[in-house]
Amino acid sequence: MKTQRGMLLIEVLVSIFIAAVALLGTVTMMAKSSRSEMESYQRVQALTLVQDMVSRINANRQVADCYSNGTTGLTAGNVSTALPTCSSGTKAQATTANNDLTAWQNSLLGAAEITGGSKVGAMIGAVGCIERIPGIAQSYRVTVAWQGLLATIASPLACGQNQFGNDNLRRAVSVQIQIANLST
Repeated sequence: MKTQRGMLLIEVLVSIFIAAVALLGTVTMMAKSSRSEMESYQRVQALTLVQDMVSRINANRQVADCYSNGTTGLTAGNVSTALPTCSSGTKAQATTANNDLTAWQNSLLGAAEITGGSKVGAMIGAVGCIERIPGIAQSYRVTVAWQGLLATIASPLACGQNQFGNDNLRRAVSVQIQIANLST
């Protein structure tokens, strides 16, 4: 017995150390899981906003150029540029386009969900872009870009470029739409 004096204390300390390492691994895994869940949630929000604008353009196809501001392209969301005003087509079509762009701008700014007076219903730093694709008649690209949580490979899309400091934090989703000519 005298030679084993203090062994129980050492066994307890080793057990505590093993449990601490296991708990540290669990905490790290939970942090990575939360980060991945947030990235996934932001991507779903971005895809919803892209599809919303594609549907709006399709519904008001006669003035589709109003959505892209002609050949110059349109940028909305967390940028300092003002939305253009549509003046082509009928008054109803122009009003619809202007209302659609304003609603999309508000969605990009997070107006869909407000907590404590702050708009929190969108991705971090959301930016939306609509551009006419050159060389293809009535073809447009709708893109939403936002700031991710971890650096990855920079998106090749121009939307939101240089908006988030490190371009490797920029995430972007995009959909191309071609407006059919239904009059022939």
